[in-house]
Amino acid sequence: MKLQDISRRDFIRQAAWSGAALTLAAYMPANGKAVAEIVNPVTNGIASGTELMSWISIGPAGKVTLMCNRSEMGQGTFQALPQMLAEELEVSLDDVHIIFAPANPAKYGPQPQEGSFSVRGWAPQLLRTGASAREMLIEAAASEWKVPKSECYAENGEVIHRVSGRRAAYSALVEKAAKLEPPADVQLKKRADYKIIGKPVPRKDIPLKTNGSAIFGLDKKLPGMKYAVVERSKRFRETVKSFDDSETRKVPGVTHVFKVQRPVFSQFCEGVAVVADSLWAAMQGRKLLKVDWADFGSEHPSTASLEKQMRENLQKIAHQPKFDGEYAQCVQKLEASYETPYQSHSCMEPLNCIADVRPDSIEIWGPIQEANWIQADLSQRFNIPTEQVTVNMTFLGGGFGRKGFTDYPFEAAFISKEIQAPVQVVWTREDDMTAGPFRPGAFYTLKGGLDAKGHIHAFQAITATQWIGQEWSPKPPSAPDAPGYNSSDFEGLLHPYRKGIPHYSFGGAGTHSPIPVMWWRSVYASTNGFACESFIDEMAHLAGKDPLQFRRDHLPDTRYQALVDKMAELTNWSSRSSKQGWGVAFTECFTGICGHAVKVMRNAEGKVRIEKVIALMDCGWYVNPDTIRAQVEGSIVMALGAATTHATTFGDGKAVQQNFDSYPMPRITDIPPIEVHIMENDEKPGGVGEPGLPPFAPALANAIFDLTGQRVRRLPFSLDEISQ
Repeated sequence: MKLQDISRRDFIRQAAWSGAALTLAAYMPANGKAVAEIVNPVTNGIASGTELMSWISIGPAGKVTLMCNRSEMGQGTFQALPQMLAEELEVSLDDVHIIFAPANPAKYGPQPQEGSFSVRGWAPQLLRTGASAREMLIEAAASEWKVPKSECYAENGEVIHRVSGRRAAYSALVEKAAKLEPPADVQLKKRADYKIIGKPVPRKDIPLKTNGSAIFGLDKKLPGMKYAVVERSKRFRETVKSFDDSETRKVPGVTHVFKVQRPVFSQFCEGVAVVADSLWAAMQGRKLLKVDWADFGSEHPSTASLEKQMRENLQKIAHQPKFDGEYAQCVQKLEASYETPYQSHSCMEPLNCIADVRPDSIEIWGPIQEANWIQADLSQRFNIPTEQVTVNMTFLGGGFGRKGFTDYPFEAAFISKEIQAPVQVVWTREDDMTAGPFRPGAFYTLKGGLDAKGHIHAFQAITATQWIGQEWSPKPPSAPDAPGYNSSDFEGLLHPYRKGIPHYSFGGAGTHSPIPVMWWRSVYASTNGFACESFIDEMAHLAGKDPLQFRRDHLPDTRYQALVDKMAELTNWSSRSSKQGWGVAFTECFTGICGHAVKVMRNAEGKVRIEKVIALMDCGWYVNPDTIRAQVEGSIVMALGAATTHATTFGDGKAVQQNFDSYPMPRITDIPPIEVHIMENDEKPGGVGEPGLPPFAPALANAIFDLTGQRVRRLPFSLDEISQ
């Protein structure tokens, strides 16, 4: 049994919630129906194991509590989920309280924060949950007043009788409503009737983050908690041969020093943990630690050797007979190569995790991006039932895919089990930037051919990169039974291109390296988009056509044509000056479509500078326009850094860049004015947080060509080095 301290404040807060409450859940039945069923666990007798996907509870004081089953790493989920709920429930967001739900796929459904899925995946369930609660409260009021339900409506946390004007607060109706069955069907609002959705509502997490009350991973503390840092080899896959901790143990506060490991896909990486009573003591102890590493003849890749391998791999599949035949028929032909580097995630909050491992349970606290996966991984590796593994999510100071990985929670649990006490493991910036996993570098060869009318007849993109899917297999790509084809070769391109281009071919060759790689914001779309949308621009100029109109000609879909037309309007495209360089690019990923237009000019010193970025997001049905603008602005800043400021390079099997002195981030003075516009349509909700990134690099490169005639085909590049 765990003893937990409870403050007087917490006791009063919890006691206020005693009494009847209307609690609803949405769950996906085992038969796989696409529409979730809304249930009241009190009246439906939900058995354990039912796949509950979201919870809403209205207490006797009228306060609405939502269990947020998704992590919040700055993308706005913490606001979007209650905003959807409050709209149909007819309550003010001031009356909504949000609590992070622990990992529990049987109760809260899938909880990974990836693929820009929160709104597009959860809107139907949350809207219907809020509407069901509203209708139950209306039914409770109508029953009490003995009037037809049709004469009642809900507004601002009250039920109102249209005829008499009688009113009842939700708090007065909760007890009666809690005894009702949820309605089998509910009428959702029309978009024109929304009061909260689609409006720039202030985010509920911003005050918490500005007044210091928001709990991030490093803020969480437990009674009796130890602190740990780990000395890890800067070279990938090295193991601990021996270590000397004699000086380390002399540091006051150091309590344990021992070898640890963490799973990195199909490999285990080793290190030496230094545990102490304070983080400072642990860090000082690590500085005095001496470790002898063994690499057993593993590869020591460098950036030069990786690039050589990728260029060679491109040649292996350069010829595809069917495509070559169509390409040969083209009137005009073009070939080009594009190159993108490895990138670090470099979240502003380095990795950290608290673990408390007991003989029959594990509890985790920290910046967790993928709670379900981590829960399942710990359960399997420590042989503890899933229901005894609790993963608690805090706020995340950025994630971008890295904090969805299982290695850092496992390492914390490993250390906690060894010392038999709760421990917080903290990664330094150098740990975070050198251990990976990284976004893989990618090289491309592209071929395009035009017909007599200047339309694309044949288009080919061949990619050489490390395939993320192969990371789970220890076999090199050349092995006969190694995982094969990378299904993401087309990721990032607008879908209608496959209709508007008669003959296209996409393929790839896997690059083998001990360097671990994984998802990075927008995954392959960030590199595919740069290569393909830059090359589309090249083909437009080969055809002697306007780049914007050229794209429109190859997009036989009214939704995409409307996007191009809107961009032309926003940029005043037809009237752009010859002293300005304008570039555009459009990409699509995770059902979100985004276009960027970049304007560049020369300053007084003759150097190219970005004057403006205009972004146009088509994410269909949306919740909060301010959140969309913030996400797209953040994506542009991140894309600017990846295109012009930083990259991860390797030498002798180690990451060269270890901190922001050699991996510089864009400064506020580097950021141009950014306009973000949102397409208004009736399409289904799509992603935002990831789709907003890929168009920037190609739009910038295309703008530079428009101004200078110089093609940028390799990232990163320096604006200062663009030739006259």
